[in-house]
Amino acid sequence: MNNVEQLRRTTALPTVRVEVTPDQSAHWLYQHSDMSTGARPCFRTQLMEDMWGYLTSITLRESQREPGKLRHLVLASDASAFNLGGDLELFSELIRGNNRQRLLEYARKCVDGVYHFHNGLGGDVRTIALVQGDALGGGLEMALACHTIVAEEGVGMGLPEVLFGLFPGMGAYSFLCKRVSPQLAEKIILDGTIYSSEEMYKMGIVDVLVPKGQGNAAVQEIIDRQQSRPHAHLALNAVRAIAQPVGYNELMGITEVWVDTALALGEKSLKTMERIVKAQSRLASRSAA
Repeated sequence: MNNVEQLRRTTALPTVRVEVTPDQSAHWLYQHSDMSTGARPCFRTQLMEDMWGYLTSITLRESQREPGKLRHLVLASDASAFNLGGDLELFSELIRGNNRQRLLEYARKCVDGVYHFHNGLGGDVRTIALVQGDALGGGLEMALACHTIVAEEGVGMGLPEVLFGLFPGMGAYSFLCKRVSPQLAEKIILDGTIYSSEEMYKMGIVDVLVPKGQGNAAVQEIIDRQQSRPHAHLALNAVRAIAQPVGYNELMGITEVWVDTALALGEKSLKTMERIVKAQSRLASRSAA
């Protein structure tokens, strides 16, 4: 990555790593910087808090934005997976305890995050998902919320929630319907199939597909190209918000359906969740080793 330096922070963010250009025009946010501890590469509460804390710190008020200054935010991962989705261990615990309030709080944090990525941190940022490892469930939802998805070949991408009786409730349907037909969006959600990044590219869900190891260079090329025409891309952000809106209330309405559906799950579904958690933990432990 050219002309990028490590960002100095006064507040420790243990689950994320950030790199930023000297002029603050491009921020590279890497999830799962604590992978050496064997932590599962999913949306654990600490990761969401760290990501939201950083996003808040770089979000500018309208009065702070410079006319014609376009910024970029790249979401990537330090783990072998981009993100495996929601914290199924927490879901199982809250569902067993019938704790609707905490489950809704978790879902709202997810919605806050995807909405912020989708609207470009208020409008002056183009967001890019750099998918170099598997993006499943909520991990794929976060990628879908970005303006551009760059994926390397051979990566698994999908929405497997139907395997334990759920659906992806933090934006997948809304964001997929901006890229493919509603019929195809529903098929992807209800089949629970894990597709290859090559298949996702052919469907029009992945924007840029590159060979393994070339994702960073491809993202930098996109940034350089867009920075050469900042006014056009800032205008496109505004046009996108008018022509292809995904509203916060829409996302929250859907996630409340998700919460109520989750609370209705039976023992069989919960045991499936718990088996997946064990598989994720084994994978994380091997990666840490």
